[in-house]
Amino acid sequence: MDFSTLRNLISRYCAGEENWVDSRTVYIGHKEPPPGAEAYIPQRFPDNRIVSSKYTFWNFIPKNLFEQFRRIANFYFLIIFLVQLIIDTPTSPITSGLPLFFVITVTAIKQGYEDWLRHKADNAINQCPVHVIQHGNVVRKQSRKLRVGDIVRVKEDESFPCDLILLSTSRDDGTCFVTTASLDGESSHKTYYAVQDTKAFNTEEAIDTIHATIECEQPQPDLYKFVGRINIYLARDEPVARPLGSENLLLRGATLKNTEYIYAVAIYTGMETKMALNYQSKSQKRSAVEKSMNSYLIVYLCILIGKALINTILKYVWQADPNRDEPWYNERTESERQRHILIRAFTDFLAFMVLFNYIIPVSMYVTVEMQKFLGSYFITWDDDMFDEELDTGALVNTSDLNEELGQVEYVFTDKTGTLTENNMEFIECCVDGHVYVPHAICNGQVMAAAAGIDMIDSSPGAESREHEELFFRAVCLCHTVQVKEEETVDGIKRGIHQGKATSFYISSSPDEVALVEGMKRLGFTYLRLKDSHMEILNREDEIERFELLEVLNFDSVRRRMSVIVRSNTGEYYLFCKGADSAIFPRIVSGKVDEVRARVEHNAVEGLRTLCVAYKKLSHIEYEEVCHLLSSAKLALQDRDKKLSEAYDTIERDFILLGATAVEDRLQDKAADTIESLHKAGMKVWVLTGDKMETAAATCYASKLFRRSTQILELTTKRTEEQSLHDVLHDLSRTVLRQHGSMIRDTFSGLSNEFQDYGLIIDGATLSAVLKPAPEGGGGASGGNYKEIFLEICRNCSAVLCCRMAPLQKAQIVKLIKASKEHPITLAVGDGANDVSMILEAHVGIGIMGKEGRQAARNSDYAIPKFKHLKKMLLVHGHYYYIRIAELVQYFFYKNVCFIFPQFLYQFFCGFSQQPLYDTAYLTLYNISFTSLPILLYSLIEQHINMDILKKDPSLYRDIAKNSLLRWPIFIYWTFLGVFDAVVFFFGAFFLFDNTTFTSNGQLMTTNTQMMFGNWTFGTLVFTVLVFTVTLKLALDTHYWTWINHFVIWGSLLFYVIFSLLWGGIIWPFLNYQRMYYVFMQMLSSGPAWLSIILLIMVSLLPDVVKKVLCRALWPTTTERIQNADKLYGGHLSEFTPLSSLHAPPPRGQKRPDGQNPLPPRRSDSPPPKKKLLYTHWGGGGPDYCTFSSILPPLGDNPRLSGAAYAYNAPGPETSL
Repeated sequence: MDFSTLRNLISRYCAGEENWVDSRTVYIGHKEPPPGAEAYIPQRFPDNRIVSSKYTFWNFIPKNLFEQFRRIANFYFLIIFLVQLIIDTPTSPITSGLPLFFVITVTAIKQGYEDWLRHKADNAINQCPVHVIQHGNVVRKQSRKLRVGDIVRVKEDESFPCDLILLSTSRDDGTCFVTTASLDGESSHKTYYAVQDTKAFNTEEAIDTIHATIECEQPQPDLYKFVGRINIYLARDEPVARPLGSENLLLRGATLKNTEYIYAVAIYTGMETKMALNYQSKSQKRSAVEKSMNSYLIVYLCILIGKALINTILKYVWQADPNRDEPWYNERTESERQRHILIRAFTDFLAFMVLFNYIIPVSMYVTVEMQKFLGSYFITWDDDMFDEELDTGALVNTSDLNEELGQVEYVFTDKTGTLTENNMEFIECCVDGHVYVPHAICNGQVMAAAAGIDMIDSSPGAESREHEELFFRAVCLCHTVQVKEEETVDGIKRGIHQGKATSFYISSSPDEVALVEGMKRLGFTYLRLKDSHMEILNREDEIERFELLEVLNFDSVRRRMSVIVRSNTGEYYLFCKGADSAIFPRIVSGKVDEVRARVEHNAVEGLRTLCVAYKKLSHIEYEEVCHLLSSAKLALQDRDKKLSEAYDTIERDFILLGATAVEDRLQDKAADTIESLHKAGMKVWVLTGDKMETAAATCYASKLFRRSTQILELTTKRTEEQSLHDVLHDLSRTVLRQHGSMIRDTFSGLSNEFQDYGLIIDGATLSAVLKPAPEGGGGASGGNYKEIFLEICRNCSAVLCCRMAPLQKAQIVKLIKASKEHPITLAVGDGANDVSMILEAHVGIGIMGKEGRQAARNSDYAIPKFKHLKKMLLVHGHYYYIRIAELVQYFFYKNVCFIFPQFLYQFFCGFSQQPLYDTAYLTLYNISFTSLPILLYSLIEQHINMDILKKDPSLYRDIAKNSLLRWPIFIYWTFLGVFDAVVFFFGAFFLFDNTTFTSNGQLMTTNTQMMFGNWTFGTLVFTVLVFTVTLKLALDTHYWTWINHFVIWGSLLFYVIFSLLWGGIIWPFLNYQRMYYVFMQMLSSGPAWLSIILLIMVSLLPDVVKKVLCRALWPTTTERIQNADKLYGGHLSEFTPLSSLHAPPPRGQKRPDGQNPLPPRRSDSPPPKKKLLYTHWGGGGPDYCTFSSILPPLGDNPRLSGAAYAYNAPGPETSL
């Protein structure tokens, strides 16, 4: 036993050091350090194998069976089956065993197939080739065989096979460019740096001579944090130690770009990589409907036990009289008679349990499985959800959650690639108040393609022209864009076009690429950075060279970046660009008001704006700047603080040049989809790894935040100024001020009567909020932050979480799931960074985007575009829930109808466990006679037209919070079943009231002239039962097709034909012929026909009366729309919105009139070929919001559909 290891473990877990992390030592190339340098202690690390599957070949059967028998129903049926095997029961064990075996087998095959697909995907990753340096040679290995300490060579466009420390690159400066789209959703290029002392080792032979060790922290899930150091052994001297940070760490899943090759050493492999640590384990998800089914099952189980107990007690009360002992024909053996009374009673109790066990329908679980499996094909077959660009439609990975799509309350969405196309577009720039739009207005002149423009700026003068060119140069120079020449094809560069060299740009910020490309369209082309000189091609096709002297990098606190350049004439310029709030306070001259007005106008449009300014520096000033920067960069303590102070000193006294506007184009109909989700009663949260400013601009563009929204910030910047405790309480007071301590309506933010709040929180602050309270730190300062945070979120109409690590996204979802309302959550994303969130939510939806298919593969459902979420939830989700709710209630109802007469019959047969129905009827009732109609109903029923569901999202609220499976509705269905059962039993019983013996000794009823016997009685009850429950479903069916008719009437016909055959032939394989001629004898009596019709009518009467009265007096929104749809012959969907058909509002509620119409979104309309400066939006379009009431009696006081979104003012606000 290694006592040091034990001591470490004890100190780690018992010493209370919460953030204590031990370190690991990695020997580069597995080389021991020189003798005497340090002890060589080889450590064991996992291999590079990734495992996302749930089962193995060996544990599949036991693990799957354990999971399946955790379901109450499956466990119950297993017990019943074992009881039937052990004791003598009235029915055969096959009646319980076969359906159970079928359910278990089908489920196991389905789950096994899904896991096999995961195994297949894992193998594809684990077996992909990687190149490792061994003894100066490149050796090809499978990814899974990679070990910590291996030196790896990665080429351009290859993904990193594990977490690596960068040693050297093909570039002389030791940098490389990487895209981390699959990690944090950002497809922009990020720069990483090799260790200064190793960057020269850039060949196989050289890299193999490195003698070094790396000491670093043990694996942590935080993508943005890494602490380590490298010790490089040069000759026999002391090792040179260099710090390592996140800028040296290349993460698994990221891709190398614009760099020919790199050499790096593996430090974290397999399930220890940061990406793997951010994965959630895949757990079994259960829908709310399934939980309701389990609750009902427990109630029916109690009813069953109650019935069996009552019958057992009454049996022994009955037999207490010596004259009423058990009848002789039951043939009890002497040993059975001598048993202890308790054992006899227990055996009888179990026999009654088996007799009545049909009240708990095993076939319901079979039908539900089939309904989910077959119903999922409607999503994959939906042409509206097919994307021609990707040439793919929606995919269903898990059919268990179909109905959950109709119950969603919170939607958590990624931003980049999910809401947006991840594609920036330059829209316009403004210089000294003059607006320039590419290809439309340039230098105040109208271009040929811009004839339709309504307003043109006047031509700028000579001074303005100088400022204009300076602005274009500033934008062309103030960036960190890299230029990549297009690949050569047959020795000819594709980049040469019309005599000009055209290349494409890459950068860590897609905004910068859009700006440089925008300048190119306006006549100034950035060519390259060569030998520290930036080259620009101006409008006169002349190349201008500027020497790049300093770059003051962008950071989220300053919110700006600057460059210092020297022109050919020797002048020094400081160009700065940044957010308006970071630039305007530092301006000393320039046309601030004009530029500010344009910036505000563009911000309202949802565009991302940046301001550009400059100042000239003398040589002396430049020397001072250089000294200030170099002293800050060389500081070992508080380097960041000293750098920010230096930047603050340098970036002052600017002259304003102008501003730019860039659009991160939203995905088609993304804003309309979010609007619809809001109207449907869902809260939408955006969780992104992106910067706050970028994410906020997208939220405005997608209408997640509205113009009137008051933004509340819970960010690092604010918590640095105030304590977290104070900030949270301030925000809490702000959102609750209007309503005192009352929690306002979740969706009141969409009305103009309330202040609309939106919350922005970043990853660092979220960590602080979710941090558990310190021991003994109670009260407000303790750890009550979580509750306050949730309270603030509940009162905000939208929440934006930025700079989120993948695991933090999952933590947010988990936090909301665990809140006291226990809402149903849905997460949607497109990258590997969204997988944890997708797995944590009740329903996970992957988008098949540009960032690989990991999200789609790990999700429950996959869709091509975000816009398809609207139909998936509002139509498919709505239908699935309505159908399965009816299926569950109907199954319990028909089984109450089926088994309650059996219970009543025991009072008339001396509690002898005599079945009322024949064995064939007992077995086939749920399997054949009544199963197909409800299965078909649960697949194709459409209670409301599909177009109406899409156009009136507020209908989704009618089924929210599992409203159709609540206890009052369940009790109604149960009592309806008991009433029908009493009618069947006693109706048939009174028909047989007067009986006489015939001449040949048979018993015949005097009033119906029908042979009397227990099988005739049972068959009559069963016939009425089958017809009643089938016709009840026919009454509930709203959407009739030929298939419904065929299945419903076909089932009844099948029952009649089966009964005629079953009782009309002497079957040789049966050891009894008790049903022979019974059915025919019954139907030969005219009064029996009349009785059957009468009993069916009496049974259905209460339900029909209830339906008629409720529709006439208290119609629901659904019933109003159904009535109106019939009135208009199925064309109601052409009349929108349907606010006049909603229930009246509460007394005193005002209509929000007088809303100003909002301009349409840029991203909602197809992009014009040429961007125009101004567009006048007239009122020429149809006004969808002022239709008069469709049904005059209902239109006097219409309810506002979609939380006050059905405006009575004209305008394009409601996107239909």
